[in-house]
Amino acid sequence: MIDYDETTSFLGEWGRYQFLIFFLLSASIIPNGFNGMSVMFLAGIPEHRCHIPAGANLSEAWRNVSIPPGLDSQCRRYRLETLSNYSALGLLPGRDVDVSAIEKEPCLDGWDYSKALYLSTIVTEWDIVCENDWKGPLTTSLFFVGVLLGSFVSGQLSDSFGRKKILFVTMAIQTGFSIVQVFSTSWEMFAILFLIVGMGQISNYVAAFILGNEILGKSARIIFSTMGTCIFFAIGYMMLPLFAYFIRDWRTLLLALTIPGLFCIPLWWIIPESPQWLICKGRIEEAEKIIRKAAKINRVPAPAVIFKTSELEDLTERQKKRYTLLDLVKTFNIRVITVLTILIWLITSIGYFGISLNTPNLHGDPYLNCFLLAAIEVPSNIFAWVLLRYIPRRYSMCGSLLLGGVVLLFIQLVPLDLQILSTVLVMVGKFGVTAAFSMVYVYTAELYPTVIRNTGVGIGSVSSRVGSVISPYFVYLGAYDRLLPYILMGSLTVANGILVLFFPETLGKPLPETIEQTQNIKGLCCRRKMRRDKNNILMNTKL
Repeated sequence: MIDYDETTSFLGEWGRYQFLIFFLLSASIIPNGFNGMSVMFLAGIPEHRCHIPAGANLSEAWRNVSIPPGLDSQCRRYRLETLSNYSALGLLPGRDVDVSAIEKEPCLDGWDYSKALYLSTIVTEWDIVCENDWKGPLTTSLFFVGVLLGSFVSGQLSDSFGRKKILFVTMAIQTGFSIVQVFSTSWEMFAILFLIVGMGQISNYVAAFILGNEILGKSARIIFSTMGTCIFFAIGYMMLPLFAYFIRDWRTLLLALTIPGLFCIPLWWIIPESPQWLICKGRIEEAEKIIRKAAKINRVPAPAVIFKTSELEDLTERQKKRYTLLDLVKTFNIRVITVLTILIWLITSIGYFGISLNTPNLHGDPYLNCFLLAAIEVPSNIFAWVLLRYIPRRYSMCGSLLLGGVVLLFIQLVPLDLQILSTVLVMVGKFGVTAAFSMVYVYTAELYPTVIRNTGVGIGSVSSRVGSVISPYFVYLGAYDRLLPYILMGSLTVANGILVLFFPETLGKPLPETIEQTQNIKGLCCRRKMRRDKNNILMNTKL
């Protein structure tokens, strides 16, 4: 069997070629940071109240009391016909008429929106408030449904058609449909396009992540997965509130956030296909050509024969075989790894998005709050990189999840008047869970063999998106009990940290190429059954 890392070790860990691939693939992630949270500003809900037409026959005194106090002011007003009659009779509110007893009616003439935070959003353009306020969260949900669908199909498409092709096709989908979104004429059109953008957004992220992991060497692989993809995503995330602060119109903002995606087009002629994927498909000459070009860029001599004939004999049959989702449950060992992967991605996502969605409790400016939530991801990802470099994967993820989970449990003990302490704990919780989220990509990619690696990461990403859809309901439980969301998310995150310990350790191990090379899980398991599954695979291979 081929040990790709050993075979290509003559390239070195860090050379001009690795730096080029590292930077270009990482930079391609920046637009994802824009799209991931852009709905926060595109669908921002400003202060609003019922509109009172200028032509309404009301005196100044009656006009001043035409809107009920409190939350009713957003969706109700006092019946204008009644107010007009009282005004015509010369009666005064409060003195002659008990205003609170007057019948109320919906905002029949629309709403007046405050322009203190936003000049326009999809909410103000299509009046997504009051009886239509369900469209707001549904818009976000549809984006995540698109992300879910993209996660489901991107892995298999990338394993079948190549990392590079799927990367650029999905980048084109994300950028192209975002541009079309700018010209949306209705909420329905915007929402459907947003779903498609979500499909492209996650698909190119997963494809870029896998491509970098398969091109770069061991040490560069870890840095790319944390310092590269995650930090460049956070950079895009941090730039979002900066764009939104200076561009308060949603159409102009969306266009400004979409344009950077066009700069990725020239990368098609620079970023290569994954040599490991080409090898698995039996396209050895193409893989060698890429590796020789890399050696030339790094100014190191390449051996006359990179892949020996004896190592490639089994590839003739392997290239004919197509791998599917069923291969994720082919053996007992890979089944257990897949089940654990689904649970860990799901629960980590619930914790991450649960904290993010609960950030309106961070009192203050929404642009600053958004920036702080994005900025904390930078030191968190650096922390994750340090842990991945020196500490075993299992203990790194376990520690980060326990940190986030315990902090979530502690938040419930903070008095309501200590807002600063609550904010600090929220940021620490986000720090821990984000670090775990960063590491789970690396860990999953190292657990699965090349033939189903993208499918494995894709199925993990699918479960993550399911978690992102579920997480708002954890937050909504706060309407019944303020402590319940923190108890549930904290408990699940702590339990998640314990589950990670059942994974095999991958630190310093070569990436598995085939299913039989996958490492065994830890803990009490049916090792005899795993050995039998492995022997069956080997026998079938010989046959």
